[in-house]
Parts: sequence; structure tokens; C-alpha cells
Amino acid sequence: MLQFFVMIDTVLVPAKTVVSAKGHGPCVDISAATGRIFLLTLNVTRIIEQESIDVSVLASADGTTWDPKSAAAFRQEFYCGEYPLLLDLSDRPDVKFLRTHWEVARWGRGTETPMFEFGLMLKEIPANILQEARAEAKAPA
Repeated sequence: MLQFFVMIDTVLVPAKTVVSAKGHGPCVDISAATGRIFLLTLNVTRIIEQESIDVSVLASADGTTWDPKSAAAFRQEFYCGEYPLLLDLSDRPDVKFLRTHWEVARWGRGTETPMFEFGLMLKEIPANILQEARAEAKAPA
């Protein structure tokens, strides 16, 4: 019997989204995920000087009530770039939905309003790739 698995590869925040205040992205259903380990890729494409952005991912069982502690959080960023982060929900089978939360800050001279352009992708990592990576990490050098 053949089994087909749907690998989740989706957008949590569309590319080139411009924000100037804290906010949330849309609720994304991940209930079809089989492996429950994901690669998050934050892509900051535009900023102004002397500002920071904090991006985290919140989890929920029902898409309405969100855990008070983030499921994953990127380090605070000040520069354009692409930033990867693993999100392991293998011990959280109750999590069916994710959404992004961001906070921005600005200091120094010029306008006080921050401006960031960014996007956030979510891609499920297949179990066989994880097994290969773990085996390579354990192999003697």
C-alpha cells in the first residue's frame, strides 16, 4: 500500500511585508504535518538605520487561544539578511496552528517610526533528511 505524505511548505509572512509597529501574521494550519520539525526562514529585505526587529512564532491547538510563550524566536535583528531557525514540534502533537508575532523598535536621529520589510517561510523537514544529518553529526571526523 502506497502512502503519500504532504510536506508543508508555506508562507507565515508574505515576502516584502512592510511593518512599522508590532503585529501578528495570519493563522496557518499545520495539522497535516507528519514530521513536526520545520525550517523557518526569516528574510529581512529592507530596514532603516538604528532599529531592531524581534520575530517569534506562536503555537495554538485551536487557532484561537495562543500559548503565552513562543514556540520559536529569532534573535533580535538589526540588518538585512536571511536567517534560518529550526522549529521542533515533535513533542507537541497538540499544536495545529502557528502564527508570527513581531515587535519593532527605533532609536537615535531621524524619524521615530521604525520600518522593516521582511517575510517568513515555513518548510517541513522530511524525517529521512533529519536522520541523515544526525548520522553525519555523530560520525567521527
